[in-house]
Amino acid sequence: MAVATLVPRGDVTATLNYFSPPSDLSTPFNYVDTPPAGEPQRNFSDVAQPTVIHDLRGSEEAYTLDKDAFEILRDVPPSKETSFTDDESIKEKYYPEVEALLLNNIPGSNKIYIFDHTIRRANGTGDLSRGPVTRVHIDQTGWGVQKRVRRYFPDEAEKLLAGRYRIVNVWRPLNKGPIESFPLGFASTSTLEDKDVVPIEHRYPDGYLGQTAAIRHNPDQKWYYLSGMTGNERLLLECFDSESLKEGSKIGGRVAHSAFEHPNTREGAEGRESIEVRALVFGP
Repeated sequence: MAVATLVPRGDVTATLNYFSPPSDLSTPFNYVDTPPAGEPQRNFSDVAQPTVIHDLRGSEEAYTLDKDAFEILRDVPPSKETSFTDDESIKEKYYPEVEALLLNNIPGSNKIYIFDHTIRRANGTGDLSRGPVTRVHIDQTGWGVQKRVRRYFPDEAEKLLAGRYRIVNVWRPLNKGPIESFPLGFASTSTLEDKDVVPIEHRYPDGYLGQTAAIRHNPDQKWYYLSGMTGNERLLLECFDSESLKEGSKIGGRVAHSAFEHPNTREGAEGRESIEVRALVFGP
């Protein structure tokens, strides 16, 4: 059987896990690592909802960062990093490629700062990997992005924050063939309402407090995925864009996303492997 026939394709209705608030209506939080004694890992839960997710294969060029807060890049040259098993090697070989990719594909960008990456494997094995996240979320809020800029650039933060600043994730599969399981779903920012975005305190072991966002279910959200994504494709996911703060702006700049179980995935399908690199993008 040809590999292509193993890849689940087409529009599908799948289960996505949305935000359900803490029972006491307190501020939602989650701990990045082991929580302090007596504290839960997180104090909110999920509510599962069947969601229509459209396959954008064949119409990749119709979606842009400014309009949708996601964008597909195709025909990306092979990386000098081949194993993706060593953090330092990834930083040395892959980070410069991601920086060049962003500078070349985000008009006006002139400064990139990559601050971390995560490798995900469906079986969750390996010191550098975690399993796919099957909860609808946004990695950063505007408040969290401003705090990161001040953390990484204490001497020039106000100058940088006076211009355009964003956080963009660069996501790609690591499988040798096209993705068969746990594809990534993402909702166009143009369909995401403010009332459905819930800030979450993101608590780190060193005491640093960041802020992510959970998402309430809303049937007006429009969800997409790219079936059979391969290693020469990149998905840009914009977590925040300061242009969205300007009065009258039509830029939403935030993309809700989640891995999901495709109901047409074959039994015994290869587990999805991926890497997402997170970067501050400045300019123009």
